[in-house]
Amino acid sequence: MLAVSRPMMPRGDWLRLRTLVNLRWISIFGQLVAITVCYRWLDVHLPLGPCYAVVAGAVLANLAFAWSSPTNRLLTEAEARLTLLFDMSQLSALVFLTGGLSNPFVLLILAPVVIAASALSLTTTIIMAVCATGWVTLVTLWHLPMELSDNTLLETPGLFRFGFWMSMVIGIAFTSIYARRVSTEIRTTTKALLATQMALAREQKLTDLGGVVAAAAHELGTPLATIKLVSTELMDELADRPELLEDAALIREQADRCRDILRSMGRAGKDDTHMRQAPLTSVLREAAEPHMARGKAVEISARSEAGMDDRIPTVLRRPEVIHGLRNLIQNAVDFADSTVWIDARWSDDRILVRVADDGAGYSPQILGRIGEPFVRSRKSPADPLRPEYDGMGLGLFIAKTLLERTGATLSFTNGSSPFLKPEERISRSGAVAELIWPREALAPENGPLEANPPFEA
Repeated sequence: MLAVSRPMMPRGDWLRLRTLVNLRWISIFGQLVAITVCYRWLDVHLPLGPCYAVVAGAVLANLAFAWSSPTNRLLTEAEARLTLLFDMSQLSALVFLTGGLSNPFVLLILAPVVIAASALSLTTTIIMAVCATGWVTLVTLWHLPMELSDNTLLETPGLFRFGFWMSMVIGIAFTSIYARRVSTEIRTTTKALLATQMALAREQKLTDLGGVVAAAAHELGTPLATIKLVSTELMDELADRPELLEDAALIREQADRCRDILRSMGRAGKDDTHMRQAPLTSVLREAAEPHMARGKAVEISARSEAGMDDRIPTVLRRPEVIHGLRNLIQNAVDFADSTVWIDARWSDDRILVRVADDGAGYSPQILGRIGEPFVRSRKSPADPLRPEYDGMGLGLFIAKTLLERTGATLSFTNGSSPFLKPEERISRSGAVAELIWPREALAPENGPLEANPPFEA
């Protein structure tokens, strides 16, 4: 079953016009309140005409946006960039008219930079950060001073002004990097979780498909039996007519063939309650089967821990377990030199599965981040470890997420130091993935299995 993925939407297409329009209305309201309070209650003389003209420009721009396009429209990258640049320029003009860095509201110049870092591309974020730095520098060097009613000028000392400018520049860089890092982490995790859900849904559909096939095989059995019976009677009646007898024999032969096909399909796909559980080794072999013919030896072993019952535990054949184990085994086969070992151990209170290979092991720089989505191994000429690795960690993330949902605890390590020479390594020197389940989470209590529900006639 193939899944058609939608192309990645440009980051600028994640911003709605309504969002920026509403934010600008809030900004306009705040600017009007600040100008009015400073002029009427704090006795600060401001150039009211130019100040209100700058605010009126923002009002007109907002009305034009609201009337020209549906507010639920997604903005393109260029449109979002121009909108944020307009907001930054409008605010900077207002700061220029009201004292430059002496105006504490100069900090709001950071807002468009944070929005760009959170929702737009890296190029736009850099452009916004450079423009914000430029505007802050301009209003630091050139601005209209604020004046009280007694003609006292509100001017900050030069050293303080320089320190405030430096803090603004550093703040622009820090907040943009911080916001972008956090938003990127959230987005990659969201995409990886979506991929996990799709993988699990696919595995569940394949499991459900078996029940459909079994039901079809059962329902078609009766009409095929009727066809076979009628064709047999026809053969008896047409014994003296060889040309028709041959056709009747062909009908019977094809009916038998259909019966055999449906019987094999039913055995493979029947949603039998007995098939919902299986010995631990059978589940491991089912998970490893797609990768056992890829030129690497896959060895499966199972034994109880010291002093425990040697009977192999029966575990639930959950899609999460099989798909998660399959991803771990695929990773081991991909990077093994010749052999992959799958070891199962159990006791009264836990079940342990260890997947190891004889490859070069995990690269040290990603060992602590294994299981995170979209972790790419950084290769360099001096780092020949796993040179063929070009994945993004999504398979291991899916495996870790699915298996942890079943109650497993995962750990990743190397069987030996990855810096040893090939001749110095032990046999199981490569990557090791270890899973530990509480026994009650994976193995149901031993007892009689439920009876299969009867098929309706």
